[in-house]
Amino acid sequence: MNDDFAHNLRLLCSFYPSIAEVCRRLDINRAQFNRYLSGRFQPGAGLLRRLCDFFGVEPHEMVLPAAQFARLVQVRPRQPEPREAAAADPVSSTLGQLAASGSEGLDRFLGHYFETYYAMACPGRVLRTLVVLQRQGDRVVYQRTERMVERPGERASHGRYHGVAHLLTDRIFLTDLETLTGLEMTQTILFPSYKNRVTRLSGLRLGVSGSGERMPCCARVVYEYLGRQIDVRRALRLCGLYAPDDPALDALTREAIRNDIAPGEWHLRARFT
Repeated sequence: MNDDFAHNLRLLCSFYPSIAEVCRRLDINRAQFNRYLSGRFQPGAGLLRRLCDFFGVEPHEMVLPAAQFARLVQVRPRQPEPREAAAADPVSSTLGQLAASGSEGLDRFLGHYFETYYAMACPGRVLRTLVVLQRQGDRVVYQRTERMVERPGERASHGRYHGVAHLLTDRIFLTDLETLTGLEMTQTILFPSYKNRVTRLSGLRLGVSGSGERMPCCARVVYEYLGRQIDVRRALRLCGLYAPDDPALDALTREAIRNDIAPGEWHLRARFT
């Protein structure tokens, strides 16, 4: 038994709203903790280490004379409360808020899509990829799969991007990372469908061309809804590079993905479909 240990522990607890709060955050039984506060028992080595890590002190300091320990604690930076830590780290706070709220309202958009836009690595060609949005816990995640045939007769190669979707103020934000090399990210912003049924989404896609220069590019993009359950193999066979006038591309899609800027426009803007 050590009276100084108990006194020092009570002092550390006084910096928190209640003993119950300390027990909750340490995941320790209140009756057991009360025995340490009374000085009748001291915790074992493992629990002592947990206590010290939580309060920001060292095990040998816990048995210092109470007056000496009080002076030491006065000059130590106090461990911030969770809300204080969030306020001190606004980036983490904002990202946490984004993760908590950004997936609300996206369930109606879950499923598979053809994504169509002018390819950044192959100027003048149109690229169609397969995208699937699905819920994973409290987030909506997605996978983009590119199917490319470099030369006629060669086997197709596949590139995959994994990302997270958010719905903020009537816009769908998609951010993903290429999974093979980890060297490319893309960002896409889409108009949600205001119709009863989701059929097409349009917006802008920002990325880096796959050529050696890795030039940042922005292109208009169309998402064509396919359904929640599809034959993925057959859908992938329809993905790849197309000529702009290929009959496989309908007129509405061709018009929506043209990257022209009308007179009086100063930016490349998305088009409603």
